[in-house]
Amino acid sequence: MRTQEKNLDMPNAHLHELFVDELKDVLGAERQLLKGLKKLANAALSDQLKEAFNAHYEQTEGHIERLKTVFEDLGLSARGKKCKAMEGLLEEADEIVEEFQDAPEVLDAALIAAAQKVEHYEIATYGCLVTYAKLMEHTTAQELLALTLSEEKETDELLTTIALESANLGKQK
Repeated sequence: MRTQEKNLDMPNAHLHELFVDELKDVLGAERQLLKGLKKLANAALSDQLKEAFNAHYEQTEGHIERLKTVFEDLGLSARGKKCKAMEGLLEEADEIVEEFQDAPEVLDAALIAAAQKVEHYEIATYGCLVTYAKLMEHTTAQELLALTLSEEKETDELLTTIALESANLGKQK
C-alpha cells in the first residue's frame, strides 16, 4: 500500500498507511465478532449476560456502520481484512464454551473472561485509531472512532459488573 499523493499534505502523513491498514483490520474484526457474539449469547446461562451479549451485537452493527462512514470520509472503499487476532480470540471463546459447558457454576464467568479479552483488544485498537486520526487531523474519523472506543469501554465495564455481581459468584441473574 502506498500513500497517495493527495495524502502527503496532511499532518503526520507517515501514519496514513498504518491508519488505513488498522481500519481494514478492525472492520474485519467487527464483522467476525458478530458471529462470535451470537455464540456467546447462546452459550450464556444468565439472562443478564445473554442480554449484554445481544446488546453488544447491536452495538457492533453500529460500529461497522461508523467504520464505513470513516472509510467514506477518507475517500476509500470500506474493505475489511481478516483479523487474525480476533480469529484467535474467538477460537479461544469457542474452546471455553466447549470446556465449561458442563460446569454451569463457572460457564458465565469463563464467557465474560473471553469477551473481555475481545473488548480489551478492541479498546487498544480503537485507542490507536483515535490517536492516529487526531494526529492526521481527520476530525470526523476521530469523533466516530472515539464514540466507538467509549462504547467498547462501557461494554467492558458492564461485563465487569456482571462478573462481580453474579457470574464470578456462581449466581444466575
